[in-house]
Amino acid sequence: MSRTIKIEKSILEKNDVVAVRLRKMFSGRKLAVINIMSSPGAGKTTLLVETLKRLAPRIYIGVIEGDIATDHDAKKVEQAGAAWVVQINTGGRCHLEASMVEKAFNGAPDGLDLLIIENVGNLVCPSGFDLGEGHRVMLGALTEGLDKPKKYPGMFRACGYLVINKTDLASVLNIDVSDYEKEALAVNPDLKIFKTSATSGDGMDEWLGWLESLVIKGE
Repeated sequence: MSRTIKIEKSILEKNDVVAVRLRKMFSGRKLAVINIMSSPGAGKTTLLVETLKRLAPRIYIGVIEGDIATDHDAKKVEQAGAAWVVQINTGGRCHLEASMVEKAFNGAPDGLDLLIIENVGNLVCPSGFDLGEGHRVMLGALTEGLDKPKKYPGMFRACGYLVINKTDLASVLNIDVSDYEKEALAVNPDLKIFKTSATSGDGMDEWLGWLESLVIKGE
């Protein structure tokens, strides 16, 4: 058991060294960077596609896509208007690591305003790995039920922002969006919460406004 703990500590320490280096580089470029995390199927890519359709015409956005396999999502976000896209296939790892992001970012063009990292779909592993991002965003879908915040508290505590997605399905699911909000705030009372439906467009203006504010601030 003690050996396992040492191995995990070693991995995280090495990751943090690279993350510090990345954060300094992003800051030097005045590049706003967000790391979006969620379970598979919560709607990260759909939200990202709809975000790009609305923001890409006026903001220079780069995307790093994390998946175990395939480049399906990278193709989707490129078609949606991302100025620069890199696909990272982890080959089985359930999270992105700072070294992966550093390697992927080596080919990034100058002048990017916003970098969005779409992490591997998982509610456990990604929360433990700093990627040098300025902001961590957890995306939770109403279709997953109300129990996710308390079942996966580490993820909700690791993030400063929560997007409650698929709000258009609330009546079908017989779920009150405010109940999900209460469950999340019970785990992390400091969460800034957005409520969206990427497919219907509900709540997107507030989300997009926040992203634009990050670009203006360069954070």
